[in-house]
Amino acid sequence: MKNSISADERIAKMPFASVYPHYVAKVEKKGRTIDELHQVISWLTPQTTPP
Repeated sequence: MKNSISADERIAKMPFASVYPHYVAKVEKKGRTIDELHQVISWLTPQTTPP
């Protein structure tokens, strides 16, 4: 699938809050848990939780 630059930019500009519900629905559909989703998100992002 060939993506145009404008489509890539559009996706990159989306706030995470707008795509998070889609991730939750997808992991639940695949029989995974939200905790597993959070673990993957933490692997992929440099975000750390405060102590």
